[in-house]
Amino acid sequence: MDERIDALLALQRPDGNWGVGVYDPADWCSTTDALWLLHELDAPADDPGVRRAVDLVHERVRWEEGNGGRPYFQGETEACVNGRVLTLGARFGCPEPALAARLLGEQLPDGGWNCEAPASTRGSFHSTICVLEGLLGFARAVGSSPALDTALHRGHEYLLDRGLLRSRTTGRVLDEAWLVPHAPVYWCYDVLRGLDHLRAAGVAPDDRIADAVDTLRRARRPDGAWIAAPAIEAEQILVLEPPGSSSVLIAERAARVLAWAEG
Repeated sequence: MDERIDALLALQRPDGNWGVGVYDPADWCSTTDALWLLHELDAPADDPGVRRAVDLVHERVRWEEGNGGRPYFQGETEACVNGRVLTLGARFGCPEPALAARLLGEQLPDGGWNCEAPASTRGSFHSTICVLEGLLGFARAVGSSPALDTALHRGHEYLLDRGLLRSRTTGRVLDEAWLVPHAPVYWCYDVLRGLDHLRAAGVAPDDRIADAVDTLRRARRPDGAWIAAPAIEAEQILVLEPPGSSSVLIAERAARVLAWAEG
């Protein structure tokens, strides 16, 4: 097994947490981030060490009092966080139907999600991709339903109608940081993450992905490598790839996306 997985497992505390605790909005040093790294490293859910770590989270980790004090895999209040938690629960054998139902009920009229809802009635790319990944993982873990299928389709149309990068009203790129792929992604959106989700969901490529695919190709170095960098530079509980080095994680994701896009 990947030595980075073993290193992450060794950092877990007896209370089930890593680093600063259940969630850290400022850095990548929390239990949520450690589980996300295991997910990005494709840690086998049936490995005894991984299973012990997840069971410890399931049994002992609770959200802070301000977020209800609920067991970890039941989630907290923000859509982007809950989308990631749903992804992790589905990925590691702890899918939560109530959390999936909550996210289905929080989809906005434009098909997206936003952590600032109900104050904001417009979807956010960051929140939307986190929730879409969670709902897709949940559907694959427990079986799909008409409600899940409809929500996923509406979310996919949200991304596609904006070319995966742009404002629907002005056509401008919403964030220059999205033009290059990152690893780990944590809660952050980028063009590769959007494309890879559509591929994983079995969405048929159409003309609306052309700009995003061209953007992805342009982000590649002349030597064919992809630069390793996390989505936002901040302290991490474990560095998976040295920043500035050639990224194996990005190369693997980009290769499967380009193969899908090219038919």
